[in-house]
Amino acid sequence: MHFLSFLTVSLITLGSAFVLPGTTPQQTILPNHYLEANKRQESEAQSEIPFGVIITHCNIPGVVALTFDDGPYIYTGQILETLSQHGARATFFMNGVNKGNIDSFPELVQRAVNEGHQIASHTWGHASLDTLSYAEIIAQMTNLEEAFLRILGFYPSYMRAPYLMVTADVLAAMKALEYHIIGASIDTKDYENDDPEHSWRSFEKFRAELDGGGTIVLAHDTHRTTVEVLVDNMISEIEERGHEMVTIGECLGDPPEYWYRDGR
Repeated sequence: MHFLSFLTVSLITLGSAFVLPGTTPQQTILPNHYLEANKRQESEAQSEIPFGVIITHCNIPGVVALTFDDGPYIYTGQILETLSQHGARATFFMNGVNKGNIDSFPELVQRAVNEGHQIASHTWGHASLDTLSYAEIIAQMTNLEEAFLRILGFYPSYMRAPYLMVTADVLAAMKALEYHIIGASIDTKDYENDDPEHSWRSFEKFRAELDGGGTIVLAHDTHRTTVEVLVDNMISEIEERGHEMVTIGECLGDPPEYWYRDGR
């Protein structure tokens, strides 16, 4: 079912997924971008963004898409606070089981959506997809879909392959499952510089690749130094250049009603 029609007919049943602190299910607050999407006249047209194709750059000028892989984790909340302070939106490519377990952080998944960020798939267990069979690749995606359905009532139509490892089988599987594959044009390699003394290396790499025209930034919300040092530095640099920080869907010009689905 199309996500927009699902949102329209199932608002009451899904209310608990969007309840903010201090509200009751009868006072459910949906993110503004979903409310706006719901005002649009639904059509049978699909997203214009291709499925099963690797995308590394934004289509919209003047924007940068910050993305964070491997969560949700104990540091995700701090990144959400930082983004909120700057009025920035980002995309979180989440795993089912990695450093954390998605079922242990349902409130962070819900909060990210409520605050206008985009949730996307990073597979269930962060296995390198080039080592898996076609059937195993499918299972990595559908197992995580089930977790998102438990927590949110819907699941994403965007994904990033762990380690950016994409093969012909991965492309075919993502096309069959109707996933947009997101790569990166700015890879901070923050996991290689996960201490305050060396975080500047990731920042310099970020700045150099931003200078080179990169627009989709890959970092991780599972590394303390990224959360406490690198994110602030990247945001300051982006703001100084006058760019807007948006979600992947926004940076590609894809309407919000195409970011999620409730089933096939």
